[in-house]
Amino acid sequence: MPRLALYALVVCLLSTAAAVVSFVRGESWLGVVWVLLAGLSSNMAWYYLRKVKTAGRAVGRAS
Repeated sequence: MPRLALYALVVCLLSTAAAVVSFVRGESWLGVVWVLLAGLSSNMAWYYLRKVKTAGRAVGRAS
């Protein structure tokens, strides 16, 4: 797993936990911000994973 994808996944998990805590405490506006950050970091993780996967395919086709 690429390092940037791993970092993005960790940020996603931590922001999801922070969103849950925020909603439990009743701070819904802050929870929404954490959910948006979780969505952004999730998309970044998928992007970096796909980038490595497609680069691997390109190397496989070249040989």
